[in-house]
Amino acid sequence: MPVFWLTKDHVFPHPELANDEGILAIGGDLHPDRLVLAYEKGIFPWYSPGEPIIWWSPDPRFVLFPEKVKVSKSMRQILRKGRFQVTVNKSFKEVMIQCQQKRRKGQSGTWITEEMITAYEALHTRGIAHSVEVWDEGKLVGGLYGLAMGKCFFGESMFSHKSNASKAGFLTMVKLLEKQGFYIIDCQVHTHHLESLGAGMISRKEFQTIIANHTTPPLHWQEWTDLEKFPVQF
Repeated sequence: MPVFWLTKDHVFPHPELANDEGILAIGGDLHPDRLVLAYEKGIFPWYSPGEPIIWWSPDPRFVLFPEKVKVSKSMRQILRKGRFQVTVNKSFKEVMIQCQQKRRKGQSGTWITEEMITAYEALHTRGIAHSVEVWDEGKLVGGLYGLAMGKCFFGESMFSHKSNASKAGFLTMVKLLEKQGFYIIDCQVHTHHLESLGAGMISRKEFQTIIANHTTPPLHWQEWTDLEKFPVQF
């Protein structure tokens, strides 16, 4: 299967034309309009500094349906006791920077380039990209970010500096999204961490059908991000 080179036009080939690795296209830019179009079609950018932008549509797709989330007894106790303070959209750029700087096993660098930070900040300003922050005694110790479109949340990256911090943020976000009627959380590619929390594989075809039916009309940040008005319970 060929890999397509993108032009200046905000047009993508059909996701089913991705190669066996899940690579669909190369090139283009990270203009917010192109990014919105990409996510609406189940496509996301993932590349290393110095490389052209690589656009992916993997098959199968790793996702979590909010009602299937798994919360262990020990984690439920941590969340009920308020071990961490969780907020939404309080420090978007800092969450991205922490995700960028987090060193991960088996990775020598980061795919979160400065260009990516600028692009997703623009989406955050538009009310499409969101962050979840986890605090411990006033210090940012965990978090994640992604895009909310319609009733779909497209997760991008998370970080943790303390045990269970990223879990606290992720699980709180899942419950918050469930309360607001979100249908699916896209986790992109498999991780054991998210599998333990209930994520699993579905076919690209099924994923495309779901997002086609649930990404419009766009849902922007409003009161649903206020955990004081919309507290979640475990």
